[in-house]
Amino acid sequence: MSERTAHPRRQKAFRLGMSAEGKAALFLNAKGYREIARRWKCRAGEIDLVMKRGALIVFVEVKARARIDDAAESVLLRQQRRIVAAAGAWLAAHPEHAGYDMRFDAVLIAPRSYPRHIESAFEAES
Repeated sequence: MSERTAHPRRQKAFRLGMSAEGKAALFLNAKGYREIARRWKCRAGEIDLVMKRGALIVFVEVKARARIDDAAESVLLRQQRRIVAAAGAWLAAHPEHAGYDMRFDAVLIAPRSYPRHIESAFEAES
């Protein structure tokens, strides 16, 4: 379903997500990260942002809510598993990054709040 044919509430959520991802990417760029991919999708799931800094690849989940605390609570275990699986697929598709360290971060976005970057927001399960 395209944005044009989606329900107005879904259209608004889509636009909010796109805006939050853009803000998160700019915020991380200012911290020295370089964007490699945005909204990367595969069967396993979607990665909002893939960022690089030095020999580190960071898979970033971006959450936008009315309050920062609500955003922090919205990264659920089921979602973490999908992101980890998608990261594995991303690495398989980009073997040039296989020797890099990797980390799973979150960037929380809320109106009238400075973005919050949580490094190592969750770990890949063994």
